[in-house]
Amino acid sequence: MATQDPFGARKTLETARGQVTYYDLAVLEGEGVQMGRLPVTVRILLENILRHAGGADPQIVTAEDVRALARWQPGTSSAQKGEIAFMPARVLLQDFTGVPCVVDLAAMRDAVGAMGGDPKRINPLVPAHLVIDHSVQVDLFGSANSFAGNVELEYERNGERYALLRWAQQAFDNFNVVPPGTGICHQVNLEYLGQVVMTEPDGAATVAFPDTLVGTDSHTTMINGLGVLGWGVGGIEAEAVLLGQPLYQLTPIVVGMRLTGKMQEGVTATDLVLTVTQMLRKHGVVGKFVEFAGPGLSSLSLPDRATISNMSPEFGATATLFPVDAETLAYMRLTGRPAEQIDLVEKYSQAQGLFRTDATPDPEFDEKLELDLATVEPSLAGPRRPQDRVALKGLKQGFRAAYADRIPSFSNGDGAAAMANEGDPSTPVVAPATPTAPHTVTVALDGETTTLTHGAVTIAAITSCTNTSNPSVMIGAGLLAKKATERGLHVKPYVKTSLAPGSRVVTDYLDAAGLTPFLEAQGFHLTGYGCQTCIGNSGPLPESVSEAITEGDLVVSAVLSGNRNFEGRVHGEVRANYLASPPLVVAFALAGTVDINLTTDPLGHDPNGAAVYLRDIWPSQDEIVQTMRAVVSPEQFQHEYAQVFTGDARWQTLPVPAGDRFAWDAESTYVRKPPFFEGLATEPGALSDIPDARVLVLAGDSITTDHISPAGNFKADSPAGKYLTAKGVAARDFNSYGARRGNHEVMMRGTFGNTRLHNLLAEGKEGYWTRHLPDGEIMPIYDAAMRYEAEGTPLIIIAGKDYGMGSSRDWAAKGTLLLGARAVIAESFERIHRSNLVGMGVLPLQFQPGQTPASLGLDGHEQYTITGVAADLSPRKLIHVHAARADDTAIDFDAIARLDSLIDIEYYRHGGILPFVLRRLARG
Repeated sequence: MATQDPFGARKTLETARGQVTYYDLAVLEGEGVQMGRLPVTVRILLENILRHAGGADPQIVTAEDVRALARWQPGTSSAQKGEIAFMPARVLLQDFTGVPCVVDLAAMRDAVGAMGGDPKRINPLVPAHLVIDHSVQVDLFGSANSFAGNVELEYERNGERYALLRWAQQAFDNFNVVPPGTGICHQVNLEYLGQVVMTEPDGAATVAFPDTLVGTDSHTTMINGLGVLGWGVGGIEAEAVLLGQPLYQLTPIVVGMRLTGKMQEGVTATDLVLTVTQMLRKHGVVGKFVEFAGPGLSSLSLPDRATISNMSPEFGATATLFPVDAETLAYMRLTGRPAEQIDLVEKYSQAQGLFRTDATPDPEFDEKLELDLATVEPSLAGPRRPQDRVALKGLKQGFRAAYADRIPSFSNGDGAAAMANEGDPSTPVVAPATPTAPHTVTVALDGETTTLTHGAVTIAAITSCTNTSNPSVMIGAGLLAKKATERGLHVKPYVKTSLAPGSRVVTDYLDAAGLTPFLEAQGFHLTGYGCQTCIGNSGPLPESVSEAITEGDLVVSAVLSGNRNFEGRVHGEVRANYLASPPLVVAFALAGTVDINLTTDPLGHDPNGAAVYLRDIWPSQDEIVQTMRAVVSPEQFQHEYAQVFTGDARWQTLPVPAGDRFAWDAESTYVRKPPFFEGLATEPGALSDIPDARVLVLAGDSITTDHISPAGNFKADSPAGKYLTAKGVAARDFNSYGARRGNHEVMMRGTFGNTRLHNLLAEGKEGYWTRHLPDGEIMPIYDAAMRYEAEGTPLIIIAGKDYGMGSSRDWAAKGTLLLGARAVIAESFERIHRSNLVGMGVLPLQFQPGQTPASLGLDGHEQYTITGVAADLSPRKLIHVHAARADDTAIDFDAIARLDSLIDIEYYRHGGILPFVLRRLARG
């Protein structure tokens, strides 16, 4: 905490917990600033640098930095506005991304020791919470034993990883672990960890300041619904923040989203968020901040707001802030926060001008959009991207149009109708083909014979932080299941059902409402408290279903209440994936297909043969609200979070490795010492150009981090599978890529390992294939990379728009580096992945506007020399690329170096953020 105060901003405030000191933003009015016109996002960032100005290192934040941000003006670019050194108050981790963070920190302790420094210098300087929520899979489902069985398997598979985390908990200060079976990190953050206003001792004073954070999961933004500014970063940046490094952030461009009106009967928060996602992705908010305003805010509950903020990565925003208001305080009371904390939040927010009321004027924004809530309609998103909203009434047409190229019968009739899906103009719609009946395959399940055909719902999952944080849609799902059961409807036998709440409170209120038996009657038994299907931990399909999909080459579907539906993410055998509200998940499990219009077609028939429609069993909003008021209480939250860090008996009896340095096991297939710091010199070498590089992957638009670094299961014949098999690991024990992130040998073999990757160099082969050049042999990407390394050939990646969209996976950048890629040239980058590439010392280059690989005539067979890196590198410098063809002709063009700031260049010069921080710490 800074003790300097160049603006005389330190003031005191009386609260129920006593007197606190705070840094009063109003003092900047004396600098000619009109604080009320600034977006709340900017005000929170301004408080952050005001509080740190003149601190221990006065060069990090200067008084002029504060004045520059206070003079924020709408309509100017981030580059014109400048850069700030943001110092988040805490860090949130989940185990898929947190384990590699801990592995890196453990390796950094070894590296500091090797460089002659004190290994204990590697220690979190800000509080860090790691929530284990990504490990549990849906292996068992549809029975009362599903949860216990899945947790048992989770412990069996992940013992080595959990031992590492137990070591970290005792070896590091400021590091706490929330054990398995507790909840999803974002929901735990929303319901318990988030404070809105934090305090910290500073000498004899207690300083109050806004709760801020970064997290290693892109959906960290969910906490924005509580008025807390935080966003997702790569694990590499998070580690730097943990070690005291500021997060250098370009001054934000803030997009205002003004809400009016009120949602209609039958419309859910999920429908709203899918509408907002489509709207903001179309507008273009990548790298920008979104802030909500307007009278419509007062009709949105805090869980509704959090549902929207959660989806920030899906529309590309850095963060999506809802200001603190009366609803924030009401939610804090509902979730059992202490009365003294709620009083502090109210008084501090009002004193700082951060508290919104209906009378508060809208701030000024760089850009502004408006949405009338009354126009929102029931929707899903899919089949491939979360921004591709499709109205419920248009789902059948949208599904048929999306797969008309694969299924001849879909390319005529209503399959060729106009797309209901407005978000994906690239979805193929082909000329009408000869009509044929959809292919059907007979399946025997539990003694019952049924048929599968295109569109069959094989996975129906109530899952993920996005919606399970919201009692209205969870209770809505339970009420719909109750009404369906009472009408004699049953989920189709081929549907794999699962219920994975984001916290134990959800099952408490479902039990209290008497809805659990009805969900279970439809197969939605508790399968775990974790991300499960949304992260790709959907587990295997029943064998007969899997065989039928292969036999019929069927395009089957999943309907999930998650936030991601990218190709190959949910399940390798399921091509069509739709995001929907929990009640619609139950509805589609009953219908058994997405090739249906649920606004006109019946869900099924009752035992008397009468048609039952969705409208017949859809619960009213009044019914949902009355149930919520009766069954959701503060005591539930207080009870479930009283022992949040304790864990069950299995967790408590796990071995805890001792020592300040981690004892690496050379035989471990889960946790290996990474190579990133081996032989690290005390000073970085000179920058160099990239000569005679080859293309490892040539891809199109919307290549996600799931394509680059998949999280799900993998097969024995994949490069990662062959590695584990050679180590004596049976295929049934492979677990997932996500669970193996502590082992770089697995992860580099899995880089670009998605079964749905389309590498244009692979002669139409789908998956982890490429062409080795110049001989032209088709081989796995990992094998080609190792051959290129042996030949001394540097590599590059070429791609289209939105490269790296999706999860904030540091391994998407780490694996890229370990495969030998020195640069990625793309039409545009998603924010987090660009930062991750820089953080690993990989150069992101962006084609200039109007240029694409196709327009330049690039086909990936060229040999590339990149110059202009070694000398006078500056932010967004034009870098020359010379692409030499085999026929001695060449293509020359300039690309933009997406090193967006001076600190980016410094990180790149050091070979990444962590070497930069490591060298600083080793020097003391």
